[in-house]
Amino acid sequence: MTREQLRIALRYAALLAVGLVMLYPILWLVGASFKSNAEIFSEIGLWPSNPDFGAYARGWKTSSEYTFATYFLNSFLIVVPRIIVTVISCVLVAYAFARFEFWGRKILFSVMVTTLMLPHIILRIPQYLMFKEFGWLDTYLPIIVPSAFATDTFFVFMLVQFLRGIPRDMEEAATIDGCNPLQLLWHIIVPLLKPAIVSVVVFQFIWTMNDFMGPLIYLSSVEKYPVSLALKMTIGATEEVEWASAIAISVVALIPSVAVFFAAQKHFIEGAASSGIKG
Repeated sequence: MTREQLRIALRYAALLAVGLVMLYPILWLVGASFKSNAEIFSEIGLWPSNPDFGAYARGWKTSSEYTFATYFLNSFLIVVPRIIVTVISCVLVAYAFARFEFWGRKILFSVMVTTLMLPHIILRIPQYLMFKEFGWLDTYLPIIVPSAFATDTFFVFMLVQFLRGIPRDMEEAATIDGCNPLQLLWHIIVPLLKPAIVSVVVFQFIWTMNDFMGPLIYLSSVEKYPVSLALKMTIGATEEVEWASAIAISVVALIPSVAVFFAAQKHFIEGAASSGIKG
């Protein structure tokens, strides 16, 4: 074996070791869903000695009058509209910053980027008071509507950086043919932005599915809870927690995010790794 081959072998061995370390918690989570409470806290092995396949059925039923089918539906009632308004608003704002010259553009963009460093926790009280005045408490509107105004600054910044790497040749040709700015956006920019838009969809889907604080603050009716709150409710419903059931439903809750990632993996990686198109 040559020195170069040895270097490559060591590199792949290191990557494999790191990958196994990162995957171990997930593999343990799946294995623990088939274990008893005693075995969960006494064994670090992946597979139980006496597998119990009933934890998934017990966890799905929950201790309330609703099953997790209701909570998954609630999660999608939040996730789907929020993704739609996020994509529309962020694409429009990013298009304006990247393609139009207007007074104060650089200042506004700098202010927008600065908000990335603003802790969300300091906005909770004024937002809560505002939504209370609107009469939006115990609805999904406080979670969905802000995203319709491009408040997800990270997505706007990512789309702007992607747009800056796209050559303007096709846009100039379309302008000569009589396209207005909205037609340019829909027919030229959006198809080229597909990898970045898929990245926005994947990130927003995962972040919204995992969001705990937002629903906790604004929702008070159990029948409106998303999966993130329902998981906490099942853990704290009784004094003695049946951890196998809680872990089993946690595994089920991971499936949508994992499925979305793998379904959009090609475009997601392309959008996250590149800053545009080489002309």
